[in-house]
Amino acid sequence: MLLTQVIDGLAYELLQGAVDKEITGISSDSREIDKGGLFVAISGFSMDGHLFINKAVSNGASVVIVEKDEVWVDEQVTVLKVQDTRTALARVASNFYGNISEKMNLIGVTGTNGKTSITYFLQSIFEQAGRPLGVIGTMGTVIGKRRIYTKNTTPESNNLQKLFSEMVQSRVENCVMEVSSHGLSLNRVAYTHFNTGIFTNLTPDHLEFHHTMRDYFEAKAKLFGMTSDYNIINADDPFGRVLISRLRSNKTKLLTYGLKNTADFYPENIEYHIDHTVYTLNTPRGSIQIRVNLPGEIYVYNSLAAIAAAYCNQISLKQIADGINSVRSISGRLEVVYEDQDNRIIVDFAHTEDALEKTIKTIRPFTKGRIILVFGVYADDSEEGRAKRNGMAKIASLHADLSVITTDNPKEQDNQIIIQGIEEGMKFFDGTYKTVVDRREAIEHAISSSSPGDVILITGKGHETSQIIGKDSIPFNDAEIVKQIQANRNKQMVIKSNVLF
Repeated sequence: MLLTQVIDGLAYELLQGAVDKEITGISSDSREIDKGGLFVAISGFSMDGHLFINKAVSNGASVVIVEKDEVWVDEQVTVLKVQDTRTALARVASNFYGNISEKMNLIGVTGTNGKTSITYFLQSIFEQAGRPLGVIGTMGTVIGKRRIYTKNTTPESNNLQKLFSEMVQSRVENCVMEVSSHGLSLNRVAYTHFNTGIFTNLTPDHLEFHHTMRDYFEAKAKLFGMTSDYNIINADDPFGRVLISRLRSNKTKLLTYGLKNTADFYPENIEYHIDHTVYTLNTPRGSIQIRVNLPGEIYVYNSLAAIAAAYCNQISLKQIADGINSVRSISGRLEVVYEDQDNRIIVDFAHTEDALEKTIKTIRPFTKGRIILVFGVYADDSEEGRAKRNGMAKIASLHADLSVITTDNPKEQDNQIIIQGIEEGMKFFDGTYKTVVDRREAIEHAISSSSPGDVILITGKGHETSQIIGKDSIPFNDAEIVKQIQANRNKQMVIKSNVLF
């Protein structure tokens, strides 16, 4: 594609070179640049892309977009200066892929909790309707039968536009994606056209990045100025109600869902069971019985959000009900990874105060003995990080019978400081706890400390298959660790039994 087409609509200053060039690809990673590529130098949080311009040029970049003045490269390389290279990357990526999102039916889901579950429900519903649906989110990207690893919940803009293009080429023109607050704040979804936006809820999270709940909310709210057809909002969430009041005068149609306040989509006759929930769904065009194969109120909310989006896509209530019922489990979401006559072991992604409280409250009515909680907290040593550690300790103290404090993904933070911060909160709220730094040993301790009737709840990582310590990503999967520990315990029991006889 000609550079003039790629930079259409981009405000720039030409520092050197010509714009009548053919562009073969776009990236902000110098390692991904090939001959004829366009390199966008982004000033990141840990690295400055301007330091890698010469590397990109040596790999074949013929055009460089910068936001700094002092750049020296071969005079044959075209250099464009812009005010914000992140926004520029989104603009040129959208142009390069032919503004592909405008040719799709794109559903964006944002909020603190529930995004992944909603994408699972929607994918199943669309399958029931015979309409292929691509998925982009925490679990990676799904295009037909292909699953593609993506580093971020919301990929960088050039990667995102490329994924959209691959979907359309594969005749997958419907897509649901998780839209993170980082993705919105860092303009990863700028120049992306959304047909529908869904807002789940807002509770404290990522405050080391956003600093205040107001900033966090405003980041999420950006999505609902990017939609053309429908905005679907949780009417029971306080921030959702703020959004509703803002969006009432918009041209984009507003629909609501909820359990407590007046809403367009709401349940009646809810019955909660240990492994599922049933309710009567009410919609603007009729009612139907719904079975969700996950327990708890949170999955009533998540199913309602997915149902509202499917309704907006003219999918029948029967297909919607069948699609919800077809979701048997969601990896790392109240996932029962081991169960026998004595105990049940559950893995859940709950990594915020609100999610942890709701998860424990969901399983409490079906627990005969104690709830033994294994958890850690990833948070830096900022004021926001300390507040998160204290808040998680409070929830654990008030709602779990025994907590085993361990590592989560400490990354480059001092793990001892993190754990000590959690301990201080546990002591303040008079919680019963044990500290076991190694996560595998912590899980093993929780299992060995359990009695018949207890439920062991392992939270924070859910579906994740690695643990990040320092700069290293170490293979680690809570569910697999549980299975290994239980297999070893069962083996030891067989050995002891053989010795007795």
